[in-house]
Amino acid sequence: MRAAVFQAPGEKLAIATVADPKPGPDDLILQVKACGICGSDLHMSEVCDTTGGMKPLPAGAVMGHEFCGEIVELGANAKGKWRIGQRVTALPFIGCGACAPCLTGQGHRCGSVQYLGMGSVTGGYAEYVRVGGIETLALPDGVSWEAGAMVEPLAVGLHAVEAARLRPGDAVLVVGAGPVGLSVALWCRQFGARHVIVSDLAPERLALAAGCGATDGIDARTENVVERFKRLSGARPDVVFDCVGVPGSQQMAMDYAPTNGRIVVAGVCMQPDRIVPVKAITKELTVSYVYMYGRKDFALAIEMLDRGRIDASAMLTDQVGFAQFPAAFDALRGDKRQCKVMLRPALP
Repeated sequence: MRAAVFQAPGEKLAIATVADPKPGPDDLILQVKACGICGSDLHMSEVCDTTGGMKPLPAGAVMGHEFCGEIVELGANAKGKWRIGQRVTALPFIGCGACAPCLTGQGHRCGSVQYLGMGSVTGGYAEYVRVGGIETLALPDGVSWEAGAMVEPLAVGLHAVEAARLRPGDAVLVVGAGPVGLSVALWCRQFGARHVIVSDLAPERLALAAGCGATDGIDARTENVVERFKRLSGARPDVVFDCVGVPGSQQMAMDYAPTNGRIVVAGVCMQPDRIVPVKAITKELTVSYVYMYGRKDFALAIEMLDRGRIDASAMLTDQVGFAQFPAAFDALRGDKRQCKVMLRPALP
């Protein structure tokens, strides 16, 4: 099959022929219909040491964990539970299926978990992908392939908003208008936030925020974020979401928050960072860190998409085939006009 293969940090992905995946007894093989590029893939493709706590990708790895597809092959134990031709998505890891985390929808906590796209299991930047039967969820006919590949980033945002203990009428500041920040904005608006204000340094990204639930945007290059937020909402934000994940962004969130404010750190910072704890202490801030999601987050995202209650299409800015994919992947590092770019293997 064709796949976009990682070679080395700083080198373009190579479109190559690799071995087709084979299902284990409880696995499914999907023909990939769409797979989004995640910022974590961009980070992983740049890592060449372990100082940030992340292992370098091995040469030959196939990334991609935001995907959906059609079942084309079943493992022996999956027959009768799934059928050929069924439209599905899956959590991007394969657990043992029998431990407490797996059985409660937290398979990423499984002691023997294998993550897709990290080297040991081929990810979704390919024509076919192997997924675990217990991690798979059906896609209703009302959820398009493009929307199906948005379920994973929507689950990230949903998990972050759950951690915020959002209350109807809350005023929310989302720092960062990338896919995670826009997903957070969507869910905050859905769950009753009165003000969902997004700040970013890129006006191109801010332009997308209005289509993702944001009530206002703040250009952090030219405006004082706190003062502008207060003019828009009447006070400092009840909740601040750090969806940037770079050194300094946690401290910035603490500076923005009011006394007794809530902060949710959803951006994944992969470098050492420093904060001034006294700021959080004297304000008595509640700071929550979130990681990934659970199966229930996938299930709710699918249901809300199917019902038309949420619409993530504003985030999707480009779709490309294998021929254009390596260039599109590299361009996403700096092109702020793009937000969510998807590989569509069927495209020329």
